[in-house]
Amino acid sequence: MGLLLNNAVTSAPLPGVNVSSAKANLRLARTQVIYTKVILFWLLASCWSLGQTVKTFEGIDASQVAHPEYDVDPNGAVGTKQYMEWTNVNYQAFDKVTFAPVWSVPQAGTLPFQKNDMTDCYGVGGDGVITFDRLASRWIIAARSTVVSNNYSSYYYCVAISSTDDLTSSTLDWYTYEFSMNSVLGENSKGNAYWPDWPRFGTWSDAYYVSFDLNDVNNDYQQIGVVVCALDRTNMVTGSTPRPMQCFSDPDPIPTHGTLYLKHSLIPADVNGTNSPPAGRDEYLISIQNPPNNGKTTTSNTLNLWDFHLDWTTPANSTFTNSKLSVPTYTPGCYNPKAYGVTWCVPESTTAVTHNRIDSVGDRLMPRMDYRNFGTYESFLVSHTVQTGVTNLQTGVRWYELRGSGLPTLYQSGTINPDSRLFRFMPSIAQDRDGHAAAGYNVSSGSTHPGIRTSWFSLRNPGTPKELVIFNGAGDEENSNRWGDYSSMTVDPSDGCTFWYVTQYFAQNQTGTGINWNTRIGNFKISSCIPK
Repeated sequence: MGLLLNNAVTSAPLPGVNVSSAKANLRLARTQVIYTKVILFWLLASCWSLGQTVKTFEGIDASQVAHPEYDVDPNGAVGTKQYMEWTNVNYQAFDKVTFAPVWSVPQAGTLPFQKNDMTDCYGVGGDGVITFDRLASRWIIAARSTVVSNNYSSYYYCVAISSTDDLTSSTLDWYTYEFSMNSVLGENSKGNAYWPDWPRFGTWSDAYYVSFDLNDVNNDYQQIGVVVCALDRTNMVTGSTPRPMQCFSDPDPIPTHGTLYLKHSLIPADVNGTNSPPAGRDEYLISIQNPPNNGKTTTSNTLNLWDFHLDWTTPANSTFTNSKLSVPTYTPGCYNPKAYGVTWCVPESTTAVTHNRIDSVGDRLMPRMDYRNFGTYESFLVSHTVQTGVTNLQTGVRWYELRGSGLPTLYQSGTINPDSRLFRFMPSIAQDRDGHAAAGYNVSSGSTHPGIRTSWFSLRNPGTPKELVIFNGAGDEENSNRWGDYSSMTVDPSDGCTFWYVTQYFAQNQTGTGINWNTRIGNFKISSCIPK
């Protein structure tokens, strides 16, 4: 660009200038400087506008599903040909170019399992995950299923893997798997298995990794620990019989009288891009370290890093270890030291009748833990909602980058909080092949309906994040504090540059017993990113 600009300015005199005159030469020089500035401004403005171009289209809306719930669980992923989205409990796919839906209506989350007569997966409920295995170019639908018999609940983790990367192909089939979970979940003193809540899914070269929070169903679903399992990716992507899953818990053993667990909701690293982790590289998971539940402490300066070393040949050699990461001090979003786990403080527009406050889910890190192998270094990214207001509960987005060829360590971090008015919450972060990071999130305030925005910046030369509007909401949620549970930012594997983001919003107020949420999918590309 610099060479082209230089040639354009100096290769010939400007029209109408007499170069034989000294005065004309001076005018020429001055004119060239002005002309150079104009061209430079135009080029920079062009680049900037390209970086700000956002395309959006409507995702799954409550009106399209048979039994919508307040809990939306919006997430999705971009593949080689389509974008695929999940809401509780349906999925839909959209063409990447035309945005046209693949199926006439959203599909039931149980459909792939019903086609294969996998009856234990007919009870697929919330917390489903859509992801695209970029190393194998395959789609994945994963969700928890509950089967109740004689007042006893049995839990299964159900995974469907596509036979092709093209969801419109006439040869599309789904390899389906069910994993019985009760034996690894533990039981409380009443003999009931702990509820496997908030499962998070990550793709790694040696396995699929899934984490679960353990909630005590007889103690107001109090969190008492976590379980993490490795699933046999090698055989699953080919439709073969998988080896038995390998699982670890914390605490170990799982107690029958569990106390409040403050480092819950582990996020597995999930491969971004098509470069595999180095051979033999362990999988890592990350989780929050909430402040002590003593009724007064509101801050923490620690995260938890978990190292899952997997050995399929000799499972006894597999290990799961925890270490601490020191990070800049934070207060979890909407944290209330007098009411642990109550994280709804985000205001909505003053036009709302009830002035209902919605949930920031600030007591945990948010998926994904984005991993990208650049060859010369490996980068892990994760984000969460933190309190940014000094005299109020305003929230913003904290992000962390970890690097290291061994045990990753904190490389850098920052907080996205460009003003003192909007609450920013429910983030998801990813990075493109040039090291630009983008975090998507919801925004809301007492004068702003909940909407959708993103901020992007360079991880190689961090500066002030640049915020883009993805979509403005036009309504509030007046009858529930439930919001999202999570959102999803992914990067197109075809070009390595285009960010795709999905989360919820409202086109009109949700009141009474009504359920009328919407979801929106947006994409954008940083202009300086060079597609592969």
